[in-house]
Amino acid sequence: MLTYAVRRIAIAVPVFLGITVVAFAFVRMLPGDPVKMQLDPTQLQGPSASDYIERQRAAFGLDQPVPVQYVRWLGQVFQGDLGYSYQLKVPVTQLFGERVGPSLTLIVTGVLVALLAGLVLGVVAALRQNSWADYTIGTGGMLAISIPGFFLGLMTIYVFALKLGVLPSSGLRTLDEEPSFADGMRHLILPAGVLAATLVGPYMRYVRQGMLEVLDQKFVTTAVAKGVPWAAVVTRHALRNALIPLTTAIAVQLPALLAGTVLIEKVFAWPGMGTLILDAVNGRDYPVLLGAVLLTAVAVMVCNLLADLAAAVLDPRIRLT
Repeated sequence: MLTYAVRRIAIAVPVFLGITVVAFAFVRMLPGDPVKMQLDPTQLQGPSASDYIERQRAAFGLDQPVPVQYVRWLGQVFQGDLGYSYQLKVPVTQLFGERVGPSLTLIVTGVLVALLAGLVLGVVAALRQNSWADYTIGTGGMLAISIPGFFLGLMTIYVFALKLGVLPSSGLRTLDEEPSFADGMRHLILPAGVLAATLVGPYMRYVRQGMLEVLDQKFVTTAVAKGVPWAAVVTRHALRNALIPLTTAIAVQLPALLAGTVLIEKVFAWPGMGTLILDAVNGRDYPVLLGAVLLTAVAVMVCNLLADLAAAVLDPRIRLT
C-alpha cells in the first residue's frame, strides 16, 4: 500500500504541472483588465488614467509576456507564495487561511449529516425494496435533489428566521454578542442543513443500490446459511461493501464543494471560499483565482488517494501494490 501511495504521488506531480498551465492560460483569457476593474468609470476618463493603469500593470507584472508571467508565478508557488490579491491587497494565503475554516466547517458538517441520513435511509430502502417505505424514501430523495439549494435556503430563512425566529438568518455569529460555541452552532444549522438536504438524495441512492447488489452476492447467502445474525450480515458484510462506491463519490465531491457552495454561502452571508472565488471572478483577481484552482486540484488528488486506500480497507479483496 505504501508503494501504491508513493507511485500515485509521483504521478500527481506532472498532473499538477499540467493543471497549472491550463489554469493560468484560461484565467488570462478572461475578458476584462484586472487593473481597470478596480477603478471607478469616471477615473478611466482622466488624462492621467492611462499612465496610472500602465504603472499598476507593471506593479502586478502584467506588462510581461504571458510565458514569463507563468514561470514567475510557478516559482512563487513552489516557494509557498500564491501572490497578493489585486483587490484586497493582502496575501492570497492569508485570505485562504481566513476563508477555508468556515467553508470546511460548513462542508464537513453538511456532508456528515447527509452521510448519516443517507446511510440510514439507503439501508431501510434496500431492506424494504418495493415497499411503501422504499417508495417514500425514493420520492423524498428525488424531491431533495430537485429543489435548488438557494431556493431551499430562502425557504428555511423565511420559516425559521423570519416567521418562527428560532434561528439566525446569516453570518458566522451574532455581532453584538461574545463569540461562543452555542452561538456558532445556531448560525451553522441552517446553511449546513440546506447543504445536507442537497446531498442526502444521491448518498441514499448510492447506499440503496450498493446494498441491493451486495445482498444478492453468494457470500451474503453463505453467511446467512451459517447462522450469522442478520444485523451482522447487514452491517459487517453488506453495508461495508456497499460503502465503497459512496466513499469514492464523496472523495471526488468534497474538493468541489470548496467552491461549489457559493450559492448557499451567498444566501446565508457565510464568509467562505465560495464567496471569495465569486468576488475574485467578478474583479478578475488572478492570484486568488489561480490559488483557488491549485487548492482544489491538490484537494482532489489527496481525496482520491484517500478514497482508494479506504476502499482497500473496506474490501480486503482490493490490493493496492
